[in-house]
Amino acid sequence: MTHAYILTLSCPDRPGIVHAVSGFLLDRGGNIEEAAQYNDHDTGLFFMRVQFACTQLTYDDLKMQLGFFAEPFQMECRLHALREPMRTVILVSREGHCLNDLLFRWKSGLLRLDVAAIVSNHRDFYQLAASYNVPFHHLPVTAATKAQVEARQLEIIGSERAELVVLARYMQILSDDMCRKLAGRAINIHHSFLPSFKGAKPYYQAHDRGVKLIGATAHYVTADLDEGPIIEQDVARVDHSFAVEDLTAQGRDTESQVLARAVKWHSEHRVLMNGHKTVVFK
Repeated sequence: MTHAYILTLSCPDRPGIVHAVSGFLLDRGGNIEEAAQYNDHDTGLFFMRVQFACTQLTYDDLKMQLGFFAEPFQMECRLHALREPMRTVILVSREGHCLNDLLFRWKSGLLRLDVAAIVSNHRDFYQLAASYNVPFHHLPVTAATKAQVEARQLEIIGSERAELVVLARYMQILSDDMCRKLAGRAINIHHSFLPSFKGAKPYYQAHDRGVKLIGATAHYVTADLDEGPIIEQDVARVDHSFAVEDLTAQGRDTESQVLARAVKWHSEHRVLMNGHKTVVFK
């Protein structure tokens, strides 16, 4: 029986890594179907993503043998089985364009996800969730209930075995503790081209500065607001005649597309962390 896997790795750069990885897989009956690598000359680190099929070893056997293989290279590696789509929980507030886009792409087979739940601090999209047969959790947030709500959110994420949490215009700032618990598996969409116009109301800030381009940024969530490692960005051209409402309307499509690409790449294990930056094998 053939099993499909993705191997991602990073380690100090040195000659022969690609040869060693290829040989390791070949010796175990692995057939490489896709491979990409990157040498970061600034940090001296090497990054690689390999998709391969294997008939000889199980996931557990491969993972154990990879541990021995990786040690002399000082290599951090992860093995991902492609048996099932990535379990995902989506958080949203009152702007539903990103949520709607993700759900449509998921049901159309364009995203390798399993959307397990939608969590919101408003009730606006419970009918949309029901139309896709996704459980909807309404958890209103106030300053007094923030800690209890986050505890409940983490409980839902844990019970649904979610590997990915998407903040699809969820307009609440997560606590430092929650950010740490979701490190590397929570993606936010910010409606500006970071590092410009961080924080609240970026379209108002952009309008005040008279920008000629507006953008959107998908990044991993960290305790530093809008400072997480960037996964994807894009821009749209505007001009002096655009009011704030026009900028907002123009930006919705950009936000949806940027977030969808970031979610797709993450779910396909194409994003590797490189300090405060990312390496994305598209």
